[in-house]
Amino acid sequence: MSPSNHRARGELTPKGQQTRLRIVRAAADLMFEFGVAGTTVEDVRVAAQVSSSQIYHYFADKQALVRAVIDYQTDTIVGGQEPMLLSLDSLDGLRAWRDFLIEHQRQLQCRGGCPIGSLGSELAEVDQQARVDVAAGFARWEAAIRGGLRAMHRVGRLVPEADADALALATLAALQGGLLLTQLQRDTRPLETSLDAMLTLIAAQVTPSPGGPE
Repeated sequence: MSPSNHRARGELTPKGQQTRLRIVRAAADLMFEFGVAGTTVEDVRVAAQVSSSQIYHYFADKQALVRAVIDYQTDTIVGGQEPMLLSLDSLDGLRAWRDFLIEHQRQLQCRGGCPIGSLGSELAEVDQQARVDVAAGFARWEAAIRGGLRAMHRVGRLVPEADADALALATLAALQGGLLLTQLQRDTRPLETSLDAMLTLIAAQVTPSPGGPE
């Protein structure tokens, strides 16, 4: 099918939006479990219980479907965390986020790693547009972390010389590395260790607040 058969979400009826979302969710689940290369359009069709014509009504090709999955995973993971990420303007908020991430991995039995990171590692060298989309998803995640740390810096909770932007990037990198090792080792200790190291680094740059310790 030609790209003209692709339908943007804003052009769809409510029923069409539901069908498109069902297709994307099915594709996301399959790609998370089997990878992009291990997932065919036919696999998605069966899992979503739709016809091939329905898939190609919404997506020009598999690459378009993959891009939709990247958007979906970003909205699900980063968007789902954003209420908590808004509280990263204190050590207590950072610790609560750390605990949430670790508990989530325990519930998953340390399987799967980061869905966004897994897509990125598989697609970065074979699909330029997908690489850009994944990078944008990580940029959104980093921006949310950075917002909290900048807020801490702005109100004087971090020492003047603290680099909130560098701390945010390092925190995201520590999270992704910790998730990968946690997946490989089936143990949350790598994630705990990497996040705790970042929290220790951030705590060392915290100034005592007028209301007492964090």
